[in-house]
Amino acid sequence: MVSFRLSNKTASPSIKLLVDDPIVVNPGEAITLVCVTTGGEPAPTLTWVRSIGALPEKTGLNGGTLTIPAVTSDDAGMYSCIANNNVGNPAKKSTNIIVRALKKGRFWITPDPYHKDDNIQIGREVKISCQVEAVPSEELTFSWFKNGRPLRSSERMVITQTDPDVSPGTTNLDIIDLKFTDFGTYTCVASLKGGGISDISIDVNISSSTVPPNLTVPQEKSPLVTREGDIIELQCQVTGKPKPIILWSRADKEIVMPDGSMQMESYDGILRIVNVSREMTGTYRCQTSQYNGFNVKPREALVQLIVQYPPAVEPTFLEIRQGQGRSITMSCRVLRAYPTRVLTYEWRLGNKLLRTGQFDAHDSTEYIVSSLSRDSYGIYNCNIINEAGAGRCSFLVTGKAYAPEFYYDTYSPLWQNRPRVYSYSLQWTQMNPDAVDRILAYRLGIRQAGQQRWWEQEITVNGNIQKGELITYNLTELIKPEAYEVRLTPITRFGEGDSTIRVIKYSAPVNPHLREFHCGFEDGNICLFTQDDMDNFDWTKQSTATRDTKYTPNTGPNADRSGSKEGFYMYIETSRPRLEGEKARLLSPFFSVAPKNPYGVTNTAYCFSFYYHMYGQHIGSLNVYLRLKGQTTIENPVWSSSGNKGQHWNQARVNIHPTTSFQLIFEGIRGPGIEGDIAIDDVSIVEGECMKADQPANNLRAGAVGTLAHIWLFPVILLVSVLSHQR
Repeated sequence: MVSFRLSNKTASPSIKLLVDDPIVVNPGEAITLVCVTTGGEPAPTLTWVRSIGALPEKTGLNGGTLTIPAVTSDDAGMYSCIANNNVGNPAKKSTNIIVRALKKGRFWITPDPYHKDDNIQIGREVKISCQVEAVPSEELTFSWFKNGRPLRSSERMVITQTDPDVSPGTTNLDIIDLKFTDFGTYTCVASLKGGGISDISIDVNISSSTVPPNLTVPQEKSPLVTREGDIIELQCQVTGKPKPIILWSRADKEIVMPDGSMQMESYDGILRIVNVSREMTGTYRCQTSQYNGFNVKPREALVQLIVQYPPAVEPTFLEIRQGQGRSITMSCRVLRAYPTRVLTYEWRLGNKLLRTGQFDAHDSTEYIVSSLSRDSYGIYNCNIINEAGAGRCSFLVTGKAYAPEFYYDTYSPLWQNRPRVYSYSLQWTQMNPDAVDRILAYRLGIRQAGQQRWWEQEITVNGNIQKGELITYNLTELIKPEAYEVRLTPITRFGEGDSTIRVIKYSAPVNPHLREFHCGFEDGNICLFTQDDMDNFDWTKQSTATRDTKYTPNTGPNADRSGSKEGFYMYIETSRPRLEGEKARLLSPFFSVAPKNPYGVTNTAYCFSFYYHMYGQHIGSLNVYLRLKGQTTIENPVWSSSGNKGQHWNQARVNIHPTTSFQLIFEGIRGPGIEGDIAIDDVSIVEGECMKADQPANNLRAGAVGTLAHIWLFPVILLVSVLSHQR
């Protein structure tokens, strides 16, 4: 609940910043940004944000005042003050912090650009270029020196402070008609106006020993063979004076280098790769850059890298459950490996070697156990080996029975025959009963919640259990209102199988003669509704309070049917990746119908009602079907609606006349776009026909005739060969 006072003074916020824009500072200085409100009722709250990334950890905040001590270049960027009072749009004011800096000083030498020479020659022109990165760039200045003495622009020594033909932050010195006396050390010094930042000084030596670069690859360094996970160094030898920076890149494919960039720099010609992976196999190009060297046609060479890696196999692990006397086949397949020409395999059971061999044209190997015995169970490993290592397929072969699956659809499984005790009808099915040997018995364990000791007994099973067969056992003498943990373990001649544990709770019946079912989807098990495994996607339980803040606007409800933001409902989310026509189906539990008496047959109707919400320009369809027990392939249409019905909940009421236990199915169909969310809430089934004024035109009668005296809200209990015992 949000309380809000509205008056004639209510107004949206306004603010101002008591700082300059931009703010230019030197590293190490402290900055204080002050933001104050100039209007707004109720009083706005002030927050500071940064355009990219979070505020620096060292930032101090005090209301609208933001302080950054000891500023660094990493703290630069746009900072914004935002005022919000939930009236109108938030107010926002921003300022840009610029941290002055000089970095990355580089140079290059261009021999006579008019003749495209690679060497410096007397009588020709030589250009020396210097470049730095400056913040702010407009404050950058350059000075030139020769052998430590200031150098001024002249007819033969032409200095260009900024060259529009090259990148910013560059200065050029053109030496026209190079003479022997021009040999020496030339220095360009970069600085920022106003000081406070250390200058960058770059020395360039021009002499007869200045020669262009040459690049070679040592013969033993290509190809390089290494193993996955190792450290490897790719090497290109560079000569020349001065030695340029070497640029490394992939030559065989357009992919990133190990550091995530497309090109890596090396000052010694070596590319060092840590933790080599198989994806790094390929050809690498080393290339001379113009930086710190000659601005001539790049020299380049290629180095080949071969990464060996052990076989990747499937399956890495597989559990196989099978009964004694039956056969199993295990197969281990090679997905990829390098080298592949030396692949061998070995099969083991524990430490016992079963079989070895070498791969031929096939990429898999099999091992067959023709008749399982007790000694055949265990962990089988298939090791596939090459020079780089081994890959392993593991198979757990076991005769353990799968876990039983408790049946939760019983709506009211407990009853009482004495004031202080209650009984519970425990129901379960057996997962894959035919996978292993016949289940001989179940070990039933029960203990009071919070206690340590289990009380155990065995439930004998006569005959084979069928898949999906519902097994019932009555727990008696349970003390009200205690909860109990129940553990169920199947037993075969192999031994104990997997156990399942559940908690049963006592809940006093509100009205033992209740003939109604109501569901608002508020409880954790959504009234025992389940998702259809055969549809395209699922219904989702949601409330406005738990809704994702990135939900699609202009569709779906803004509260549950009662108007509560915290109340739950079921809905279909039609945003991507959902496609038009895809279906989501929600299945109710099966409801049992018992006759009033064994002699007469009367036809009793039930009023089935629910609320639905279909708002959005892309709404598809909502269909409801009735399915009778034993007729799982037949679904009788009960109700249907399509298209936008507005931003409100609507109620549907329809009479149904099932002749046996039945189930209701809600089917939501996605429309042509993302604004197509459909929701349902407050489903009810009440004995007796709906009020005549409420009956829609599309009532449906399921079944010809039948006596429906009472609807018991729990599934039909199938009697099986497991006998009821009292504990």
